Amino acid sequence: MNILDWKTKQNNVEVPFCPARVVLQDFTGIPAMVDFAAMREAVRNAGGDPVKVNPACPTDLTVDHSLQIDFSKCAIQNAPNPGGGDSQKPMAKLSPLKAQPRKLPCRGQTGCKGPCSAGDSSRNSGQFSAQIENTPLLCPFHLQPVPEPETVLKNQELEFGRNRERLQFFKWSSKVFKNISVIPPETGMAHQVNLEYLSRVVFDVKDFLYPDSVVGTDSHTTMVNGLGILGWGVGGIETEAVMLGMPVTLTLPEVAGCELTGTASPLATSIDIVLSITKQLRQADVAGKFVEFFGSGVSQLSVADRTTIANMCPEYGAILSFFPVDNVTLKHLKHTGFDEAKLEVMEAYLKAVKLFRNDESSSREPEYSQVVQISLSSIIPYVSGPKRSQDRVAVNNMKSDFQACLNEKSGVKGFQIAAEKQNDIVPVQYEGNEYKLSHGCIVIAAVISCTNNCNPSVMLAAGLLAKKAVEAGLVVKPYIRTSLSPGSGMVTHYLSSSGVLPYLSKLGFEVVGYGCSTCVGNTAPLPEAIRNAIKQGEIIACGVLSGTKNFEGRLCDCVRANYLASPPLVVAYAIAGTVRIDFETEPLGTGFNGKSIYLRDIWPTRRELHTVEEECVISSMFKELKEKMEKGNKRWNSLETPESTLFPWDLKSTYIRCPSFFDKLAKEPVSPQPIENAHVLLYLGDSVTTDHISPAGSIARSSAAAKYLTNKGLTPREFNSYGARRGNDAVMTRGTFANIKLLNKFIGKPAPKTIHFPSGQTLDVFEAAELYQKEGIPVIILAGKKYGLGSSRDWAAKGPFLLGVKAVLAESYEKVHRSQLIGIGIAPLQFLPGENPSTLGLTGREQFSVLFPPELSPGMTLDVKTSTGKVFSVIALFENDMEITLYKYGGSLNFVARRFL
Repeated sequence: MNILDWKTKQNNVEVPFCPARVVLQDFTGIPAMVDFAAMREAVRNAGGDPVKVNPACPTDLTVDHSLQIDFSKCAIQNAPNPGGGDSQKPMAKLSPLKAQPRKLPCRGQTGCKGPCSAGDSSRNSGQFSAQIENTPLLCPFHLQPVPEPETVLKNQELEFGRNRERLQFFKWSSKVFKNISVIPPETGMAHQVNLEYLSRVVFDVKDFLYPDSVVGTDSHTTMVNGLGILGWGVGGIETEAVMLGMPVTLTLPEVAGCELTGTASPLATSIDIVLSITKQLRQADVAGKFVEFFGSGVSQLSVADRTTIANMCPEYGAILSFFPVDNVTLKHLKHTGFDEAKLEVMEAYLKAVKLFRNDESSSREPEYSQVVQISLSSIIPYVSGPKRSQDRVAVNNMKSDFQACLNEKSGVKGFQIAAEKQNDIVPVQYEGNEYKLSHGCIVIAAVISCTNNCNPSVMLAAGLLAKKAVEAGLVVKPYIRTSLSPGSGMVTHYLSSSGVLPYLSKLGFEVVGYGCSTCVGNTAPLPEAIRNAIKQGEIIACGVLSGTKNFEGRLCDCVRANYLASPPLVVAYAIAGTVRIDFETEPLGTGFNGKSIYLRDIWPTRRELHTVEEECVISSMFKELKEKMEKGNKRWNSLETPESTLFPWDLKSTYIRCPSFFDKLAKEPVSPQPIENAHVLLYLGDSVTTDHISPAGSIARSSAAAKYLTNKGLTPREFNSYGARRGNDAVMTRGTFANIKLLNKFIGKPAPKTIHFPSGQTLDVFEAAELYQKEGIPVIILAGKKYGLGSSRDWAAKGPFLLGVKAVLAESYEKVHRSQLIGIGIAPLQFLPGENPSTLGLTGREQFSVLFPPELSPGMTLDVKTSTGKVFSVIALFENDMEITLYKYGGSLNFVARRFL
């Protein structure tokens, strides 16, 4: 009845929801599985049966975040011209629909319908075939891969080497726990595998039909909304509770209808549409709401477009962005290999329960809490940056906008470069040639298909643009860290079979592997000469990538400006070598015979793209890739794992360690304990991200985590990343607030430091927290607006908890992170509207006390007292009774574990 009476009940009543399944990726999946293993240990120690500890619903874990780009074309080849050859001579044109492979066998599969290892030698003759090497190809007859390029093999070898212990733990988990399936490395990204392989759309269990639904630890779980599947990202702590049979409890949300009308410009890619909708929905304030798309414009979007749009919904704050199933969806599912009979049942079921969208229906549109209208016809090409995904810049304004960023004060966009230094040029010698670096120079260019691999048009556009660029005589400077990271083998297949992959490789965009890389800070270090030149000249260097995250310093600590762009624009900017270019009036570079080449000269038309898509994107790709995922790979299949019910913890391990979350496992809840005389560990500003709180990238050599690993006998080359070590609480606690870009107001400049007030010392955050804990002094965090912005990350809550943080007092929170704080036992407190530390006259150097009443209620106001005598009120940001219950038990992990006692 509460849902039927939604107009009066929304935002006021609780709705428990049990998802049909769970998806995990390895960065957030490993702490979940370590917690499960630790829970078995705790249940055994408390006299329970550890075998009962299993996921209650189907759970799929994709190992996709352990890939690091140790090798790329730039790193392997030493020639100034990546790809080799004489760049001054024109090349013969190749058909965009025919691959030009080296003479390689397709590994002797029986029943081959064509001579994969032979053929007309003239196809491989000429200068071009000598220049393009190590190109990943698939046999066009049975879609089996031929020998992979050197970069992929080298990166895979190192990935399995450095992560062997983690991978063995994952494989043990898949054997021991029921309802756990592990997708091995080098298969694809979690959200892409979820879209291509794991999604059911409609579950059919013993002739009982119900809609597919999913929650996942990856913020891009919402990608499946484009297939008509209800799904969204939650914290790892909440996910573990769902895996153990608990419902997701949320306040009945408002549902915003987004009406799409018109047709997008031929030059506007899916990324342009995504960023436009992101900005407009963020401005419409849909944070914490469900968004459903409707209107005539929806039918103009392919499923690929829809999934790309839905993928970005965390960036505009919505819980999910839903596209109902319609005829476009059914056609897509048919092309991707869905069984005809199953599709008929699916269509009949969805129509019967009124979940099928039909433009031709005379019925009126659904009612919504609010309606946001967006005209696709008004969308023009954009990039996003230089520090936040919501800061869009029209491509034709890029040059002037970057100039404005140089002038602007340091902040969310500005870099505050003195006028007399804005045109500085730093000469640098690299591989025997001199290059000139200046503000706006590009040093990282990454074509990442994590948000685009479901949409072949944008990846093929990048390939076709590269083809035209190479044929025109354009090159990319060799010091630019170029990379191509496909989301799955499907992307490699259609780039290969369309014949554009050699051209991407020629420009340095060679396949580096399958998994998250640049987006999570796993880029290989820049060449030493380039790094030194950037730092010595204080150059604002740039990265351009087709991902979703561009926070300052995320890609590389010396790359301060990062822009999100469509794949073809990434290639275009890489060729230009700078973001300070007006594509309308300035050429990308000089081609053969000294001719100036403009972007309009090499930009592919929609007709070209559609032709290539029709030839290359076929249903057999999905079928073959599904078989590949089910078979695994040789390295994974050969891994040896223990068979024991309980995991045999290795006390010497620096990857897997039994955490302390269950040390105080209690059968009954206790009243919330008061926070007395707490010091402020950190005084933070607005938009503190989960990257600031719990970094996922490399471990700095001077950090507390590095000191710990060094004491364990590891060298810096063996540190790996924070993301890879999320199964070790000792590393992750030391890595909490270790981001070099963390701005603590106590320090006054970016640094992972704070003040230990009893002694007055300036210390690493971990060292200060450790001293407070030894002294028995609780700590809290003061913060501004949107605390916990960015990707859901359980260690962004677990880390502060293990540092002794009892509460966070902020002006506002990102919804998922607020839930995570409660799930681990940290109280999220919020200043009253219009109040903040400044208006209250707080310095952060006071001590704070908070008294919790025996009976908490959602949204209750509490009094905070300071050591200076000041008293002010805050809101206890518990949204429902379930959250209060979890907090009383010390978090969801302990609440769930007690069920097995």
